[in-house]
Amino acid sequence: MKKTKQMQIFVKKGFIAILFAAAVLSSCRKLYGIPDEKDYLSSNINYSNKIFEPILGRTTLMGGFNGDNSTQPIKFEIINARFGDGKPVTDLFQKKQTYVWTAPYSGLEKSLAEIEAKRKLEEHPLFEVRSSGEFIMWASSTNDLIKPRPADSTNFPQDTRFFDIKISNTGGSTVIRDLQVRPFRERPYEPSDDFNIYSGGPAPHPKTPYNPASRNYIRPFLNGVIGAITDIPLQSNDDKKDVVVYIRPFNGGTGNSLRFKFLNKDSVEMNPALFNETVWDKIVHGFNMQKTATYVQYDVAYPIPLVAIPTIYAPGGTRDHSEFKYSRIGFGGGRVVASFGIDFAIYKKGNWEVVFHFLKDNPKFEDE
Repeated sequence: MKKTKQMQIFVKKGFIAILFAAAVLSSCRKLYGIPDEKDYLSSNINYSNKIFEPILGRTTLMGGFNGDNSTQPIKFEIINARFGDGKPVTDLFQKKQTYVWTAPYSGLEKSLAEIEAKRKLEEHPLFEVRSSGEFIMWASSTNDLIKPRPADSTNFPQDTRFFDIKISNTGGSTVIRDLQVRPFRERPYEPSDDFNIYSGGPAPHPKTPYNPASRNYIRPFLNGVIGAITDIPLQSNDDKKDVVVYIRPFNGGTGNSLRFKFLNKDSVEMNPALFNETVWDKIVHGFNMQKTATYVQYDVAYPIPLVAIPTIYAPGGTRDHSEFKYSRIGFGGGRVVASFGIDFAIYKKGNWEVVFHFLKDNPKFEDE
């Protein structure tokens, strides 16, 4: 016990001696005009990517900063923002309210209130640089606030936004020049169907690119769905579209509603109860499920998915995985399970419905 106390006294005295030496060294530096050591700012500091092409209406992080072991913290400042013709850029820096997470989203939240308690509205420029050197285009950006890039920004460089980035610490500063922002117009949902990435007009079907009347319909995945008339598996691909999907707004929701509907070959609404093996509480991270004879509806928070992390609703992190299943007795008396669905994302708050339309044949529900 005595030896322990002696050791503690020795450690305290050593620590006091170190502090005293540091104070003396600092006084000597000031007395003799010796400058303090400066931070290190590498001459090789750079960005691996200098062209950023975010889609408006989505919160998008863009990076590629290489500090080359420069001393932190580093300050970043966007300067000299201009169009290709030299006109100053101001639209990128309009301040609007946008959601910022204040606590981690897990996908396990039990209510909309619990989700909303983890984020808040803050005012930010539509485009800004973070303390990490990453650039962010906030979801508050829209086609009305920022003119999207034209189809050929090479021939129309005046529509490209150029800017320089000033990087500094106490060791000095440097400027990286001619970074570019070329935003694409909003696409409120993915997969997209009738949104041309430049004009927003109808996109032609891949097999008939010169037929403006055709549409690039969203195609679901199908597993073992047999046609009631043909008795063969239904398909949805470039050549054959037995089933297509519409993602569209609907009237009458809460403003935070998501609805799933199913139409037969006569465009008549099907009863969701037909899909008797569906795990309805795993379709989307939603609440207050309403199951009717014509649709299933949830209260949801937007965007969907809320955060790009894997959850039970979005195993890949970037799109919600909604799968609908039903079973029947097949040949030999065994139970056969068929399924269909879609991996999708919706970025714009509202009342949306995801509609599966069986165009040519209905699913076979009868037992063999």
